[in-house]
Amino acid sequence: MPTNQEIAEKLREVYNLMQLAGENRFRAIAFDRAAQTIEGLSEPALQYVENRNLTDLKGIGKSIAEDIYSYVEKGTMPVLEHLREKVPNGLIEWLHISGLGPKNIVKIHRELGITEMDELKQACKDGRVASLSGLGEKSAAKIIKSIEWLEQFDERCLLSEANEIAETMKGYLEQQEGVQQIEVAGSLRRRNETIGDIDILVGADEQDAAGIFDAFVDHGMVVEVLGRGETKSSIRTEAGRQVDLRIVRPDQFPAALMYFTGSKEHNVGMRQRARARKLSLNEYGLFQLTEDRETDFDKPVDYNSENDIYQKLDLHFILPELRENWGELDYFEKHESMPLVEENDIQGVIHAHSTWSDGKYTIEQMARASAEKGYTYLGISDHSRTAAYAGGLSIDEVKRQWDEIDRLNETFVKEGVEMTIFKGIESDILGDGSLDYPDGILEGFDFVIASVHSGLDMPLDSMMERFMKAIEHPVTRMIGHPTGRLLLRRDGSKLDMNRLIDWAVRNDTIIEINANPWRLDLDWRHGTKARETGLHTSINPDAHTIDGIDDIRYGVMIARKAQFDKKRVLNTLSASEFKNWLACTSGK
Repeated sequence: MPTNQEIAEKLREVYNLMQLAGENRFRAIAFDRAAQTIEGLSEPALQYVENRNLTDLKGIGKSIAEDIYSYVEKGTMPVLEHLREKVPNGLIEWLHISGLGPKNIVKIHRELGITEMDELKQACKDGRVASLSGLGEKSAAKIIKSIEWLEQFDERCLLSEANEIAETMKGYLEQQEGVQQIEVAGSLRRRNETIGDIDILVGADEQDAAGIFDAFVDHGMVVEVLGRGETKSSIRTEAGRQVDLRIVRPDQFPAALMYFTGSKEHNVGMRQRARARKLSLNEYGLFQLTEDRETDFDKPVDYNSENDIYQKLDLHFILPELRENWGELDYFEKHESMPLVEENDIQGVIHAHSTWSDGKYTIEQMARASAEKGYTYLGISDHSRTAAYAGGLSIDEVKRQWDEIDRLNETFVKEGVEMTIFKGIESDILGDGSLDYPDGILEGFDFVIASVHSGLDMPLDSMMERFMKAIEHPVTRMIGHPTGRLLLRRDGSKLDMNRLIDWAVRNDTIIEINANPWRLDLDWRHGTKARETGLHTSINPDAHTIDGIDDIRYGVMIARKAQFDKKRVLNTLSASEFKNWLACTSGK
């Protein structure tokens, strides 16, 4: 039976298609509101379907309720099927273009008579789009850039999506007869923010391989078998993702796992170290060299694990997320380990939204959910007033929210619930670098996250001045999602991150790792600079839903890849330690 999220996705698809079809705007909005209602339920929507009382929910009328009943009970939603026939498929793809909303999609389609992505790209290049009222050359240039991003990353997906597919398939395969060893490999094992093909490696005896491959291609998520061989098979999932399964002999497994984990640059460095020691390293194992410096496959070097191979090459074990040839070989030649933050180190949730702005759950619901997940504090940080599109808080609403937080904290104390809510705000950094409320209001928050949400395409120098002024402000405790990127959708702002990190450290300001899988920003590639300067971070889910809190796990993956240890991650502090930190850094 469909989940709340699946029902909401269908309703939101109706909303998007109605706009593309030019139907009544208010009717379309009704579907969007219904989707928000279903997403915000703390219990399964199926209960309301079974009891035929969906109309008891705010925002769901009789007509939409009937659409939901049909989808749950019959698997189809007539209004959606009608719209899919009415709206060309090409226009649906245009919805993925950053900055091109349904209104302009309809305008371009109607006035230029085009429906395909390549036609749109050409129309932007030859000036036809720029000639339309309300668009212009800048809009056309942005559309081209977004299309090029979609073309570049079409075969890639987010870390979170790949991880879910890999965990499902790995859990299934490890139960198959003959599987002796199994690991996810490739860029997913290295925790890259976007993933191409998903690689799974199995160690098994030759006589068991065929049965394991049979189970692999027969899994329920498989929609297409791309290839089937004696050592490798490839499939495509319902989500369009390619998964490759390789099977090697158990004695080859450690070397194969190292090889197929990569990165290519790391592997090159490892092979060079091997040859300097008169050895040869490849996916089949570690071998001695002949006098002619060829691989002597008759003289393998014994090992039982990846760790053994590293030791044979005078290295300590290198964690997979660090294998990017960013100095890890030199480091682990001298150091036994690099302490990195772990998921169970995180004690509090910072940067979360509620129904006061654009969140889907109340502060109390977010707080209780955080407590149930094992966290002891919640730093609520709804949008500031300039972000009107996201329900930004007026000054009066800020004060009323503070009162609500005070009442909730008193309630938790009385109930013996180990949960403290801190009063925060995600303040827009305005175009001139100022923050979004008078200082008297800003000083009333426990913490301020300063973020850019508009004017993301400012020139480098202007954007740097904007950020640096915001960082200098005495109330700014941390910078949110610094580049503003949306992975696979939108490039980030032009920033000199090295200068920005230096400035943040100088002004005792944290730069968050936004754990939302679409962002994962601060980028891990700035981790070496952050480590050298002592930059602190906070692994923040930017949660707009209860499920969004769980995105912390992806932020931890990126923090580890960026070489952050527990001591440099703010929300590894206990609630009392976090409160003390706020007091000590007041006014910076």
